[in-house]
Amino acid sequence: MSLERIHLRKLLSSMYLDDRRRRAALKRDISEDRRPASEDSGGGDFHTAFWSDAKLHARGEGDLPALTTGRIMANSRKRRLYPLLTEGFLDWWNERRRWINEPFQVLSRSVKARHVIEQFGCTVKIENLFSVQMADGSFRLIYPYFSEHPELREEAARIGHWVMGQALPNYDPRGFRILDVLRAHSFRAEEHPPRGNEEAVFLRRYAELLKERRALEDG
Repeated sequence: MSLERIHLRKLLSSMYLDDRRRRAALKRDISEDRRPASEDSGGGDFHTAFWSDAKLHARGEGDLPALTTGRIMANSRKRRLYPLLTEGFLDWWNERRRWINEPFQVLSRSVKARHVIEQFGCTVKIENLFSVQMADGSFRLIYPYFSEHPELREEAARIGHWVMGQALPNYDPRGFRILDVLRAHSFRAEEHPPRGNEEAVFLRRYAELLKERRALEDG
């Protein structure tokens, strides 16, 4: 996927990878972008099916372990990561249901948005949000982070919350969450308040990624 049009979760992962992994990831993306359309596997986002199943489970419309088994039977490439994602999601979801003390509804409609960075000519996509409406009418919007490397850290989560706020101005940012699915850890915007430098850090790291990728393409 081009850095010029990218999912927020992949952008956050790329920004915080160590040098070796980041360089390898950029090279892999360059190779995939150069692949002729006729050679495109058409597999789409590896994690999309899992997240769709997780939301079905949360709405009581499916059983995630059983759905995961079916996904693996249909595609053996999912044999290693899908069970780990399932375990992480269920750990988080079951714990969340234990401590929440008010009625809520998991919504079926999908919230999605874009954040355009005009100075770079880039678009960051925020899609497939897990949307929950609380009894008081407020919303919790949970955005999934799937990467094994790197683990989502506080600064990356703050930047992610800032991007969500830019793309979703009609929602209260106190309801934003970024869920590191593999580690069953949710970063709540209200627990990681902005420091005022999120935009500057985001633009600096994004510019560095674009520069490194262009250098690799030219090389």
